[in-house]
Amino acid sequence: MIPLLRSRHLLEANPKPIGLPHVVFLERAARESDSSPGTFGQAAFLVLRLVDLLATAHEPGPNDDLFGYQAAATGRFCNEQLEPDAAAECLQELVRNASYAHRRRAPGLIAPAMLALATHLEDSAHYLESLDVLGTLERTAGPTLASAHAISVALQTARVERKLARFDAADAAYERASGLATVAGDTVSVLQSRLGRANVFWGRGNLVEAERWNQEVLRDARAAGIRNLEAHAEHGVGITLGARGQVPDAIPHLLKAYHLYEAEADSLIALHELGFALSRLGAVESAERALNIVVRRGHMGTLVQNAKIELMHCASFRRDRVGFERCRAECVVEVEQMAPNILADYHLKLGIGLARFGRFDRAVSELQHAHQIARAHGLHELEFRIERIQVGLPDCVTVDVERETGTEQPGWAATLANVSTALAGLSDLTA
Repeated sequence: MIPLLRSRHLLEANPKPIGLPHVVFLERAARESDSSPGTFGQAAFLVLRLVDLLATAHEPGPNDDLFGYQAAATGRFCNEQLEPDAAAECLQELVRNASYAHRRRAPGLIAPAMLALATHLEDSAHYLESLDVLGTLERTAGPTLASAHAISVALQTARVERKLARFDAADAAYERASGLATVAGDTVSVLQSRLGRANVFWGRGNLVEAERWNQEVLRDARAAGIRNLEAHAEHGVGITLGARGQVPDAIPHLLKAYHLYEAEADSLIALHELGFALSRLGAVESAERALNIVVRRGHMGTLVQNAKIELMHCASFRRDRVGFERCRAECVVEVEQMAPNILADYHLKLGIGLARFGRFDRAVSELQHAHQIARAHGLHELEFRIERIQVGLPDCVTVDVERETGTEQPGWAATLANVSTALAGLSDLTA
Protein backbone atom coordinates (compact mmCIF):
# COMPACT_ATOMS: atom_id res chain seq x y z
CA MET A 1 0.00 0.00 0.00
CA ILE A 2 1.06 3.57 -0.62
CA PRO A 3 1.56 4.48 3.09
CA LEU A 4 3.97 1.57 3.55
CA LEU A 5 6.35 2.76 0.85
CA ARG A 6 9.19 5.25 0.91
CA SER A 7 9.44 8.05 -1.62
CA ARG A 8 12.76 6.84 -3.02
CA HIS A 9 11.53 3.33 -3.81
CA LEU A 10 9.55 2.51 -6.89
CA LEU A 11 5.96 1.69 -6.10
CA GLU A 12 5.10 -1.87 -6.98
CA ALA A 13 2.62 -1.88 -9.83
CA ASN A 14 1.18 -5.32 -9.03
CA PRO A 15 1.66 -6.21 -5.38
CA LYS A 16 1.77 -9.94 -4.70
CA PRO A 17 -1.17 -11.47 -2.85
CA ILE A 18 -0.71 -11.60 0.90
CA GLY A 19 -1.60 -14.83 2.62
CA LEU A 20 -2.29 -13.58 6.14
CA PRO A 21 -5.67 -11.84 6.34
CA HIS A 22 -5.58 -8.15 7.22
CA VAL A 23 -1.77 -8.02 7.23
CA VAL A 24 -1.92 -4.38 6.07
CA PHE A 25 -3.36 -3.47 9.45
CA LEU A 26 -0.63 -5.37 11.31
CA GLU A 27 1.96 -3.51 9.25
CA ARG A 28 0.25 -0.24 10.08
CA ALA A 29 0.29 -1.15 13.78
CA ALA A 30 4.02 -1.82 13.57
CA ARG A 31 4.58 1.66 12.16
CA GLU A 32 2.47 3.37 14.77
CA SER A 33 3.98 4.70 17.97
CA ASP A 34 5.45 2.04 20.23
CA SER A 35 4.56 4.20 23.24
CA SER A 36 0.86 3.94 22.50
CA PRO A 37 -0.86 1.03 24.31
CA GLY A 38 -3.43 0.73 21.53
CA THR A 39 -3.26 1.66 17.86
CA PHE A 40 -5.76 1.84 15.04
CA GLY A 41 -3.87 -0.88 13.20
CA GLN A 42 -4.19 -3.28 16.14
CA ALA A 43 -7.83 -2.44 16.69
CA ALA A 44 -8.78 -2.78 13.02
CA PHE A 45 -7.04 -6.15 12.81
CA LEU A 46 -8.99 -7.43 15.83
CA VAL A 47 -12.29 -6.09 14.54
CA LEU A 48 -11.84 -7.65 11.11
CA ARG A 49 -10.84 -11.00 12.61
CA LEU A 50 -14.13 -10.82 14.50
CA VAL A 51 -15.95 -10.12 11.21
CA ASP A 52 -14.25 -13.15 9.64
CA LEU A 53 -16.12 -15.38 12.10
CA LEU A 54 -19.45 -14.33 10.58
CA ALA A 55 -18.70 -16.39 7.48
CA THR A 56 -19.38 -19.57 9.46
CA ALA A 57 -22.15 -18.22 11.68
CA HIS A 58 -25.15 -19.29 9.61
CA GLU A 59 -26.47 -21.78 12.18
CA PRO A 60 -26.48 -21.83 16.00
CA GLY A 61 -23.58 -23.77 17.43
CA PRO A 62 -21.13 -24.20 20.29
CA ASN A 63 -19.06 -21.23 19.08
CA ASP A 64 -21.78 -18.69 19.87
CA ASP A 65 -20.40 -17.98 23.33
CA LEU A 66 -16.89 -17.68 21.92
CA PHE A 67 -18.07 -15.07 19.41
CA GLY A 68 -19.79 -13.16 22.18
CA TYR A 69 -16.66 -13.15 24.34
CA GLN A 70 -14.50 -12.06 21.41
CA ALA A 71 -16.93 -9.30 20.43
CA ALA A 72 -17.00 -7.99 24.01
CA ALA A 73 -13.22 -8.03 24.31
CA THR A 74 -12.77 -6.36 20.92
CA GLY A 75 -15.28 -3.66 21.71
CA ARG A 76 -13.64 -3.03 25.08
CA PHE A 77 -10.22 -2.70 23.42
CA CYS A 78 -11.58 -0.12 20.97
CA ASN A 79 -13.33 1.86 23.69
CA GLU A 80 -10.42 1.89 26.11
CA GLN A 81 -7.37 2.09 23.88
CA LEU A 82 -8.35 4.34 20.96
CA GLU A 83 -8.67 8.09 21.04
CA PRO A 84 -12.25 9.12 20.20
CA ASP A 85 -12.36 10.12 16.55
CA ALA A 86 -14.08 9.17 13.30
CA ALA A 87 -11.85 6.12 12.76
CA ALA A 88 -12.52 4.75 16.25
CA GLU A 89 -16.25 5.30 15.81
CA CYS A 90 -16.18 3.32 12.53
CA LEU A 91 -14.58 0.36 14.33
CA GLN A 92 -16.93 0.53 17.32
CA GLU A 93 -19.96 0.67 15.03
CA LEU A 94 -18.64 -2.34 13.13
CA VAL A 95 -18.30 -4.36 16.35
CA ARG A 96 -21.92 -3.53 17.22
CA ASN A 97 -23.07 -4.45 13.70
CA ALA A 98 -21.10 -7.71 13.71
CA SER A 99 -22.71 -8.74 17.00
CA TYR A 100 -26.17 -7.97 15.65
CA ALA A 101 -25.48 -9.78 12.36
CA HIS A 102 -24.27 -12.83 14.32
CA ARG A 103 -27.43 -12.94 16.43
CA ARG A 104 -29.58 -12.68 13.30
CA ARG A 105 -27.49 -15.21 11.34
CA ALA A 106 -27.32 -12.63 8.56
CA PRO A 107 -23.74 -11.58 7.67
CA GLY A 108 -25.02 -9.13 5.08
CA LEU A 109 -26.17 -6.82 7.88
CA ILE A 110 -22.57 -5.69 8.40
CA ALA A 111 -22.47 -4.07 4.95
CA PRO A 112 -23.28 -0.45 5.95
CA ALA A 113 -20.63 -0.39 8.70
CA MET A 114 -18.03 -2.10 6.50
CA LEU A 115 -18.67 0.31 3.61
CA ALA A 116 -18.38 3.26 6.00
CA LEU A 117 -15.01 1.98 7.27
CA ALA A 118 -13.77 1.35 3.72
CA THR A 119 -14.82 4.87 2.72
CA HIS A 120 -13.03 6.40 5.73
CA LEU A 121 -9.85 4.53 4.83
CA GLU A 122 -10.10 5.53 1.17
CA ASP A 123 -10.65 9.19 2.04
CA SER A 124 -7.54 9.13 4.23
CA ALA A 125 -5.53 7.52 1.38
CA HIS A 126 -5.15 4.10 3.06
CA TYR A 127 -6.09 2.33 -0.14
CA LEU A 128 -4.93 -1.24 0.46
CA GLU A 129 -6.58 -1.16 3.87
CA SER A 130 -9.81 -0.05 2.17
CA LEU A 131 -9.52 -2.93 -0.31
CA ASP A 132 -8.93 -5.35 2.55
CA VAL A 133 -12.19 -4.22 4.18
CA LEU A 134 -14.13 -4.48 0.91
CA GLY A 135 -12.69 -7.93 0.18
CA THR A 136 -13.54 -9.08 3.70
CA LEU A 137 -17.13 -7.93 3.23
CA GLU A 138 -17.46 -9.90 -0.01
CA ARG A 139 -15.91 -13.04 1.48
CA THR A 140 -17.98 -12.84 4.65
CA ALA A 141 -21.37 -11.79 3.35
CA GLY A 142 -21.16 -13.18 -0.18
CA PRO A 143 -24.57 -13.91 -1.68
CA THR A 144 -26.36 -12.54 1.41
CA LEU A 145 -25.44 -8.98 0.37
CA ALA A 146 -28.37 -6.85 -0.71
CA SER A 147 -28.21 -5.81 -4.37
CA ALA A 148 -27.52 -2.16 -3.53
CA HIS A 149 -24.67 -3.13 -1.23
CA ALA A 150 -23.15 -5.52 -3.78
CA ILE A 151 -23.17 -2.72 -6.37
CA SER A 152 -21.60 -0.32 -3.87
CA VAL A 153 -18.83 -2.80 -3.07
CA ALA A 154 -18.03 -3.25 -6.77
CA LEU A 155 -18.04 0.49 -7.49
CA GLN A 156 -15.90 1.33 -4.47
CA THR A 157 -13.47 -1.48 -5.20
CA ALA A 158 -13.12 -0.19 -8.77
CA ARG A 159 -12.54 3.36 -7.57
CA VAL A 160 -9.83 2.36 -5.08
CA GLU A 161 -8.09 0.12 -7.63
CA ARG A 162 -8.12 3.06 -10.05
CA LYS A 163 -6.56 5.34 -7.43
CA LEU A 164 -3.83 2.73 -7.04
CA ALA A 165 -3.34 2.88 -10.83
CA ARG A 166 -4.26 -0.83 -11.12
CA PHE A 167 -6.37 -0.18 -14.17
CA ASP A 168 -7.11 -3.75 -15.28
CA ALA A 169 -8.55 -4.56 -11.84
CA ALA A 170 -10.47 -1.29 -11.81
CA ASP A 171 -11.96 -1.91 -15.26
CA ALA A 172 -13.05 -5.41 -14.28
CA ALA A 173 -14.73 -4.11 -11.12
CA TYR A 174 -16.53 -1.34 -13.02
CA GLU A 175 -17.74 -3.96 -15.52
CA ARG A 176 -19.02 -6.10 -12.64
CA ALA A 177 -20.77 -3.10 -11.08
CA SER A 178 -22.43 -2.26 -14.40
CA GLY A 179 -23.70 -5.82 -14.78
CA LEU A 180 -25.14 -5.89 -11.26
CA ALA A 181 -26.73 -2.47 -11.73
CA THR A 182 -28.26 -3.40 -15.07
CA VAL A 183 -29.90 -6.48 -13.56
CA ALA A 184 -31.19 -4.38 -10.65
CA GLY A 185 -32.51 -1.63 -12.96
CA ASP A 186 -30.27 0.90 -11.21
CA THR A 187 -29.69 3.60 -13.85
CA VAL A 188 -27.64 5.80 -11.54
CA SER A 189 -25.13 3.04 -10.80
CA VAL A 190 -24.89 2.09 -14.47
CA LEU A 191 -23.94 5.68 -15.27
CA GLN A 192 -21.53 5.76 -12.33
CA SER A 193 -19.75 2.69 -13.66
CA ARG A 194 -19.48 4.33 -17.09
CA LEU A 195 -18.01 7.45 -15.50
CA GLY A 196 -15.53 5.24 -13.70
CA ARG A 197 -14.46 3.58 -16.94
CA ALA A 198 -14.01 7.02 -18.48
CA ASN A 199 -11.61 7.77 -15.63
CA VAL A 200 -9.75 4.54 -16.35
CA PHE A 201 -9.29 5.64 -19.97
CA TRP A 202 -8.02 8.98 -18.68
CA GLY A 203 -5.58 7.32 -16.30
CA ARG A 204 -4.23 5.17 -19.12
CA GLY A 205 -3.68 8.23 -21.28
CA ASN A 206 -6.47 7.53 -23.80
CA LEU A 207 -7.93 11.05 -23.64
CA VAL A 208 -10.07 10.71 -26.76
CA GLU A 209 -12.00 7.78 -25.29
CA ALA A 210 -12.12 9.45 -21.87
CA GLU A 211 -13.79 12.53 -23.35
CA ARG A 212 -16.18 10.45 -25.45
CA TRP A 213 -17.36 8.39 -22.46
CA ASN A 214 -17.79 11.50 -20.31
CA GLN A 215 -19.75 13.28 -23.06
CA GLU A 216 -22.06 10.28 -23.43
CA VAL A 217 -22.71 10.13 -19.70
CA LEU A 218 -23.27 13.90 -19.66
CA ARG A 219 -25.91 13.54 -22.36
CA ASP A 220 -27.68 10.64 -20.65
CA ALA A 221 -27.52 12.15 -17.16
CA ARG A 222 -28.90 15.47 -18.40
CA ALA A 223 -31.72 13.69 -20.22
CA ALA A 224 -32.55 11.68 -17.09
CA GLY A 225 -32.37 14.76 -14.86
CA ILE A 226 -29.69 13.25 -12.62
CA ARG A 227 -27.98 16.47 -11.48
CA ASN A 228 -25.13 14.92 -9.51
CA LEU A 229 -24.03 12.68 -12.37
CA GLU A 230 -24.37 15.59 -14.79
CA ALA A 231 -21.98 17.47 -12.51
CA HIS A 232 -19.52 14.58 -12.49
CA ALA A 233 -19.65 14.27 -16.27
CA GLU A 234 -19.14 18.04 -16.74
CA HIS A 235 -16.19 17.70 -14.39
CA GLY A 236 -14.81 14.77 -16.37
CA VAL A 237 -15.11 16.63 -19.68
CA GLY A 238 -13.32 19.62 -18.13
CA ILE A 239 -10.46 17.51 -16.82
CA THR A 240 -10.07 15.67 -20.12
CA LEU A 241 -10.05 18.86 -22.18
CA GLY A 242 -7.45 20.28 -19.85
CA ALA A 243 -5.29 17.20 -20.22
CA ARG A 244 -5.55 17.56 -24.00
CA GLY A 245 -4.22 21.12 -23.76
CA GLN A 246 -7.60 22.79 -24.33
CA VAL A 247 -7.51 24.57 -20.98
CA PRO A 248 -9.69 27.60 -21.90
CA ASP A 249 -12.34 25.18 -23.19
CA ALA A 250 -12.15 23.25 -19.92
CA ILE A 251 -12.95 26.25 -17.70
CA PRO A 252 -16.72 26.48 -18.51
CA HIS A 253 -17.18 22.76 -17.79
CA LEU A 254 -15.37 23.02 -14.45
CA LEU A 255 -17.41 26.08 -13.50
CA LYS A 256 -20.64 24.28 -14.43
CA ALA A 257 -19.57 21.27 -12.37
CA TYR A 258 -18.77 23.49 -9.38
CA HIS A 259 -22.27 25.02 -9.50
CA LEU A 260 -24.05 21.72 -10.14
CA TYR A 261 -22.50 19.79 -7.29
CA GLU A 262 -24.58 19.64 -4.13
CA ALA A 263 -22.05 17.99 -1.80
CA GLU A 264 -19.26 20.23 -0.53
CA ALA A 265 -16.66 17.50 -0.99
CA ASP A 266 -17.45 17.27 -4.69
CA SER A 267 -17.53 21.06 -5.05
CA LEU A 268 -14.06 21.27 -3.52
CA ILE A 269 -12.76 18.74 -6.03
CA ALA A 270 -14.13 20.86 -8.88
CA LEU A 271 -12.65 23.95 -7.23
CA HIS A 272 -9.28 22.22 -7.08
CA GLU A 273 -9.45 21.38 -10.78
CA LEU A 274 -10.47 24.96 -11.53
CA GLY A 275 -7.45 26.19 -9.58
CA PHE A 276 -5.22 23.80 -11.50
CA ALA A 277 -6.60 25.06 -14.83
CA LEU A 278 -6.13 28.69 -13.81
CA SER A 279 -2.55 27.89 -12.79
CA ARG A 280 -1.85 26.45 -16.23
CA LEU A 281 -3.21 29.61 -17.83
CA GLY A 282 -0.88 31.76 -15.73
CA ALA A 283 -3.69 33.22 -13.59
CA VAL A 284 -1.68 32.31 -10.50
CA GLU A 285 -3.32 34.67 -8.01
CA SER A 286 -6.78 33.27 -8.75
CA ALA A 287 -5.42 29.73 -8.79
CA GLU A 288 -3.88 30.18 -5.34
CA ARG A 289 -7.17 31.54 -3.97
CA ALA A 290 -9.01 28.43 -5.14
CA LEU A 291 -6.33 26.02 -3.93
CA ASN A 292 -5.99 27.63 -0.50
CA ILE A 293 -9.73 27.25 0.01
CA VAL A 294 -9.39 23.57 -0.84
CA VAL A 295 -6.56 23.14 1.70
CA ARG A 296 -8.51 24.97 4.43
CA ARG A 297 -11.83 23.22 3.87
CA GLY A 298 -10.80 19.87 2.44
CA HIS A 299 -10.91 16.68 4.49
CA MET A 300 -9.89 14.12 1.86
CA GLY A 301 -6.20 13.22 1.89
CA THR A 302 -5.70 13.00 -1.86
CA LEU A 303 -7.49 16.26 -2.56
CA VAL A 304 -5.44 18.24 -0.06
CA GLN A 305 -2.24 16.53 -1.25
CA ASN A 306 -2.93 17.60 -4.83
CA ALA A 307 -3.77 21.16 -3.76
CA LYS A 308 -0.55 21.49 -1.76
CA ILE A 309 1.49 20.20 -4.71
CA GLU A 310 -0.15 22.73 -7.02
CA LEU A 311 0.44 25.56 -4.51
CA MET A 312 4.12 24.57 -4.54
CA HIS A 313 3.99 24.80 -8.33
CA CYS A 314 2.34 28.24 -8.19
CA ALA A 315 5.03 29.49 -5.80
CA SER A 316 7.80 28.40 -8.16
CA PHE A 317 5.92 30.04 -11.05
CA ARG A 318 6.05 33.35 -9.13
CA ARG A 319 9.72 32.66 -8.28
CA ASP A 320 8.77 32.81 -4.60
CA ARG A 321 11.54 30.69 -3.11
CA VAL A 322 10.29 31.01 0.48
CA GLY A 323 6.75 30.04 -0.49
CA PHE A 324 8.06 27.16 -2.60
CA GLU A 325 10.10 25.74 0.28
CA ARG A 326 7.20 26.12 2.70
CA CYS A 327 4.85 24.25 0.38
CA ARG A 328 7.50 21.61 -0.34
CA ALA A 329 7.92 20.97 3.39
CA GLU A 330 4.16 20.47 3.74
CA CYS A 331 4.17 18.03 0.80
CA VAL A 332 7.09 16.00 2.20
CA VAL A 333 4.98 15.13 5.25
CA GLU A 334 2.38 13.59 2.91
CA VAL A 335 4.77 11.66 0.62
CA GLU A 336 4.32 8.24 2.21
CA GLN A 337 0.54 8.60 1.92
CA MET A 338 0.53 9.49 -1.79
CA ALA A 339 -0.93 7.27 -4.50
CA PRO A 340 1.29 6.64 -7.55
CA ASN A 341 -0.19 9.35 -9.75
CA ILE A 342 0.05 11.96 -6.98
CA LEU A 343 3.58 10.92 -6.05
CA ALA A 344 4.71 11.17 -9.67
CA ASP A 345 3.10 14.60 -9.96
CA TYR A 346 4.84 15.73 -6.76
CA HIS A 347 8.28 14.78 -8.07
CA LEU A 348 7.43 16.37 -11.43
CA LYS A 349 6.39 19.70 -9.87
CA LEU A 350 9.33 19.58 -7.46
CA GLY A 351 11.68 19.09 -10.41
CA ILE A 352 10.13 21.99 -12.31
CA GLY A 353 10.44 24.24 -9.28
CA LEU A 354 14.06 23.31 -8.66
CA ALA A 355 14.84 24.04 -12.30
CA ARG A 356 13.17 27.44 -12.04
CA PHE A 357 15.46 28.23 -9.12
CA GLY A 358 18.55 27.07 -11.03
CA ARG A 359 19.13 23.74 -9.26
CA PHE A 360 19.34 21.67 -12.43
CA ASP A 361 21.07 18.56 -11.08
CA ARG A 362 18.34 18.06 -8.49
CA ALA A 363 15.69 18.90 -11.06
CA VAL A 364 16.93 16.22 -13.46
CA SER A 365 16.90 13.64 -10.67
CA GLU A 366 13.35 14.52 -9.60
CA LEU A 367 12.03 14.38 -13.16
CA GLN A 368 13.67 11.00 -13.72
CA HIS A 369 12.08 9.69 -10.53
CA ALA A 370 8.67 11.02 -11.59
CA HIS A 371 9.07 9.35 -14.99
CA GLN A 372 9.99 5.99 -13.40
CA ILE A 373 6.89 6.04 -11.20
CA ALA A 374 4.61 7.02 -14.10
CA ARG A 375 6.05 4.28 -16.34
CA ALA A 376 5.87 1.61 -13.62
CA HIS A 377 2.16 2.26 -13.12
CA GLY A 378 1.08 2.77 -16.72
CA LEU A 379 0.32 6.47 -16.20
CA HIS A 380 0.88 7.17 -19.87
CA GLU A 381 -0.48 10.71 -20.09
CA LEU A 382 1.73 11.78 -17.20
CA GLU A 383 4.67 9.82 -18.59
CA PHE A 384 4.42 11.61 -21.96
CA ARG A 385 4.10 15.00 -20.26
CA ILE A 386 7.20 14.38 -18.14
CA GLU A 387 9.15 13.38 -21.26
CA ARG A 388 8.20 16.65 -22.97
CA ILE A 389 9.38 18.62 -19.95
CA GLN A 390 12.64 16.67 -19.74
CA VAL A 391 13.39 17.60 -23.34
CA GLY A 392 12.69 21.30 -22.69
CA LEU A 393 14.36 21.50 -19.29
CA PRO A 394 17.48 23.42 -20.48
CA ASP A 395 15.25 26.28 -21.67
CA CYS A 396 13.17 26.58 -18.52
CA VAL A 397 15.09 29.58 -17.21
CA THR A 398 13.67 31.77 -19.94
CA VAL A 399 10.50 29.85 -20.74
CA ASP A 400 7.95 28.93 -18.09
CA VAL A 401 7.64 25.16 -17.98
CA GLU A 402 4.17 23.99 -19.01
CA ARG A 403 2.92 27.55 -19.53
CA GLU A 404 -0.08 27.28 -21.83
CA THR A 405 -0.03 29.14 -25.14
CA GLY A 406 -2.70 30.31 -27.49
CA THR A 407 -5.07 31.41 -24.71
CA GLU A 408 -6.11 34.69 -26.32
CA GLN A 409 -9.54 33.46 -27.33
CA PRO A 410 -12.70 35.53 -27.76
CA GLY A 411 -14.49 35.87 -24.44
CA TRP A 412 -11.72 34.29 -22.41
CA ALA A 413 -10.59 37.54 -20.78
CA ALA A 414 -14.12 38.23 -19.55
CA THR A 415 -14.49 34.68 -18.28
CA LEU A 416 -11.21 34.94 -16.38
CA ALA A 417 -12.29 38.24 -14.82
CA ASN A 418 -15.59 36.70 -13.69
CA VAL A 419 -13.87 33.65 -12.24
CA SER A 420 -11.30 35.79 -10.44
CA THR A 421 -14.04 37.98 -8.91
CA ALA A 422 -16.03 34.96 -7.78
CA LEU A 423 -12.97 33.34 -6.21
CA ALA A 424 -12.05 36.57 -4.42
CA GLY A 425 -15.52 36.70 -2.89
CA LEU A 426 -15.43 33.03 -1.94
CA SER A 427 -11.98 33.48 -0.38
CA ASP A 428 -13.27 36.36 1.75
CA LEU A 429 -16.19 34.27 3.00
CA THR A 430 -13.97 31.39 4.07
CA ALA A 431 -11.06 33.38 5.49
